[in-house]
Order: sequence, then structure tokens, then C-alpha cells
Amino acid sequence: MAKHSDMSWKQDHPSTLFGNSVQKAERLLKYAKSHPEEIAIEHAFNQIEHAENAFMNAQQFGEHLDTVQQNKEYLEQIKQQLHEMQGKQ
Repeated sequence: MAKHSDMSWKQDHPSTLFGNSVQKAERLLKYAKSHPEEIAIEHAFNQIEHAENAFMNAQQFGEHLDTVQQNKEYLEQIKQQLHEMQGKQ
């Protein structure tokens, strides 16, 4: 098995992958706010689903749980904002 450098290990770490997924969901939320078409909102919801799967992986990994929990709370805020946007359409 090949050795990972410290940098690649951090990139592959489940809590890092979850954090990246939450950041992408945030970017898609911002895009949906500025372009409130149905497809933009759908892409944001798809990313939230992806981030929720990443959350499950990070939670099972069992490290950096404080960061994982903070990202989960932020993801819930993003989801709530998207639901509010969807309700206004």
C-alpha cells in the first residue's frame, strides 16, 4: 500500500471531505439565491444529500467530532434556507 503524504491524508480524511461537501453546498446555496431557478435549487439539494452521506462517513470515522458537529449544524442551516427559498417559488 502506498504511503500518503500528510497533505494527501488530510485531503482524504472523512471529516475534511465532509467539510468540503458543506462548503460546496454553501456555494450552491449562494448561487441558488442569486439565480433562483428550480435547477439551481435542485443542485443545492443534491449537494446537501451528498454532504449528509459524507457526514455519516465522518461520524463513523470518529475523529474531529467537534468540527464534524459544527459542519453538521451549518449544513442544517443551509438546508433550512433552501427549503425557505423553495417555499417562496
